[in-house]
Amino acid sequence: MRPLKIFLASLGFRKTVLGTIPPLGIMYLAAYIRTKFKVEIRIVNQKLDNMPDDELVKQAREFGADVIGLSVMTTNAYGLPYITNGLKAVLPHSLIVIGGPHVSAFEARSLEGNMADAAVPYEGELAFEKIINAYFGGGDMADVPGIFRRTKDGIISNPGIISFIEDIDSLPFPAYDLIDLKAYWRMPVMTASMRRGYISLFSSRGCPFRCIYCHRIFGERLRIHSAQRVIEEMKFYIKNFGVDCFEFEDDIFNHDRKRLFEICELIGKLEIRIGLSFPNGLRIDELNEGAIDALADAGMYYCSCPLESGSPRIQKIIEKNLNIRKYLENVKYTASKKIFTFGFVMMGFPSETEEDIKQTIEASCMSKLHTTAFYTLAPFPNTRVYDIAMSKNPDKLKSINYDDKEYPHIRANFSDMSDETLYYYQRKANRDFYMNPDRIFRLMRDFPQKQRLPLYIPEFFKRLSKGVFS
Repeated sequence: MRPLKIFLASLGFRKTVLGTIPPLGIMYLAAYIRTKFKVEIRIVNQKLDNMPDDELVKQAREFGADVIGLSVMTTNAYGLPYITNGLKAVLPHSLIVIGGPHVSAFEARSLEGNMADAAVPYEGELAFEKIINAYFGGGDMADVPGIFRRTKDGIISNPGIISFIEDIDSLPFPAYDLIDLKAYWRMPVMTASMRRGYISLFSSRGCPFRCIYCHRIFGERLRIHSAQRVIEEMKFYIKNFGVDCFEFEDDIFNHDRKRLFEICELIGKLEIRIGLSFPNGLRIDELNEGAIDALADAGMYYCSCPLESGSPRIQKIIEKNLNIRKYLENVKYTASKKIFTFGFVMMGFPSETEEDIKQTIEASCMSKLHTTAFYTLAPFPNTRVYDIAMSKNPDKLKSINYDDKEYPHIRANFSDMSDETLYYYQRKANRDFYMNPDRIFRLMRDFPQKQRLPLYIPEFFKRLSKGVFS
């Protein structure tokens, strides 16, 4: 029997100076599936070179795909009708499965308006395995819990809960052998300060916190790779790909403090000096000076520091409950080690007032963050903040257009302020934060790729003018 041909693609286009990282979701999926079936797998990342939709369809046809898996974010989901229609036209007997954050957000609605056969929310490995077994093994996809599927009678939501992998140490390393890793080194990446010779990975899945704006794609329970497993994976990449920098994509890397110290200690025993980047999730108020020292000694040079709001009242509403004082202390200590610190702020939360937003701007500006991004909240379905917005401002919620948008440029306002007031404060936050001589000096001093700084000037002015010209 010939191998099953599986074509996996991450959809979307690059719109800004920030580029893309290796498509980890489908790379983990590929690595897992080839341990379960006799397969030939091809991986495509549409963002890598902004591949046209027709070219993606052409590559799937030339590959002769039996199964097509499409990973998609909501802002890129507008392309699904055209792409899936094209795929069905040239590969009418292929199985098309969609997954990624868009399915986790829109659930059964993710199948509306397109030709995909099934949709998998949250974590994909076990469900994808069961779907393939059912489709090609004479079973029934109705028996796969938690997925959504298309039938002759319409779109069906299967009962049950999507399966999560309990022992993530049992997972194989993501399938880096199926991509051209060096192609990612030649282009800008998602984090503004990424070095060359890097690789991306997860050392954990899930998050125990219950922030109301979160999709919870990997669930609410933290599942971790052991420290030894993390080091084994790093050693494998050093030996086989010649990397010296690691980008951790975890939702919350540092929640298990004992493991953090174990990983840092083992990194110190490696034969080479490496770099560590955390673009996604360090819970900054859970750190202490000892943990920051350990991470710095292990090679941390870039650290994202999500604040979200400087208002204690809003922190309670969004259920992040960040200790703002501890956050500011730890950012200051981290930055003192010339580690580049990047902040995240959201504005426009339900019930947010001018006083709340002033506290956020004050906290951001008094912090030692090198840079920060001031976003406006865009609630996504299947989050609790979406339900709150739906109950209070349903008309505003229905007017949001997610299509083909970069998150910083989505315009939404669910606060108690007018649009004019909210966008005024967002522009003011950018001005007050960046027009600080000390911050400019530290940014220029500590930014790892200084030659790329001019690339961000147009984006900066776009954010400064948000709400003025449109």
